[in-house]
Amino acid sequence: MKIYVDADGCPVVDIAVSIAKEQGLQIFIVKNHAHNIEDSYATIVSVDISSDSADFYIVNHIGKGDIVITQDYGLAALCLSKKAYPINQNGLLFTEDNIDGMLNRRHIHRELRKQGKFHSKFKKRNPKQDNIFKINLRRLISQLGN
Repeated sequence: MKIYVDADGCPVVDIAVSIAKEQGLQIFIVKNHAHNIEDSYATIVSVDISSDSADFYIVNHIGKGDIVITQDYGLAALCLSKKAYPINQNGLLFTEDNIDGMLNRRHIHRELRKQGKFHSKFKKRNPKQDNIFKINLRRLISQLGN
């Protein structure tokens, strides 16, 4: 089992690395060249700046049973098709049961934004969200047998 992090805009990179290290797991931080991320434990992978480069790298390198940390529903769906386990920055595990609804919601919100009828408001991340992510990532690793 390996962990891959879709690191561009990911608020839990440091937490993921810390958990991977405590569990003795390999972790790959996949980022574009515009982001400066350094870590002595993780393998840092720099990809082109184009919008889906990190996603394509991850999909082409993951295997069955790997964990992928991403906020991207499209990438999560591709990971599921490869029998990997995508989880978001809030600790929500993407599954075959919930991914279709998420992709549909993403499409509806995109259409509403085009019409100027929808504005998402992101709240500042708080320690409770980080804690939930930690708990759920550790639980997932445990369930997968590490």
